[in-house]
Amino acid sequence: MNSLEDQLKNLFPDHEPSETPEAKEEPNIWMQDDPLICKYEKRKGKPITIIEGYTGADSDFKILSKEIKKLLSVGGSFKNDQIIIQGDYRDKIMTFLKEKGFKVKRVGG
Repeated sequence: MNSLEDQLKNLFPDHEPSETPEAKEEPNIWMQDDPLICKYEKRKGKPITIIEGYTGADSDFKILSKEIKKLLSVGGSFKNDQIIIQGDYRDKIMTFLKEKGFKVKRVGG
C-alpha cells in the first residue's frame, strides 16, 4: 500500500512540496504590569464574562477579543474598553490569558 505522500505525488505530479511549513505570525500585543480583571455578570438574565483593565492600544485589545471569541466559539463584543463574552467562561479565559503572558485577577463569584 502506498503512503499518502506517494498517492498525492501520483495525483499531482507537478506539485513541489514546500519543506518548511509557514509559521503563523502572532500579532505583537502589548503586555502590561497591572492584572486584567475578569468578572461575571448577568445582563437581561443571560450570563456574560467581562474582561477589563487593559491599558494598551484599543486595536490590541480588539485582537485579543477576537482571539478569545474564536477560541471559545462564542459571540461577544468590544466596547467601552471592555471585552464582553457571552456565557460564563472565566476559567477558560483566565487560562488563555495567562498562557499569553497576562496577569489576570478574578472578581466576584
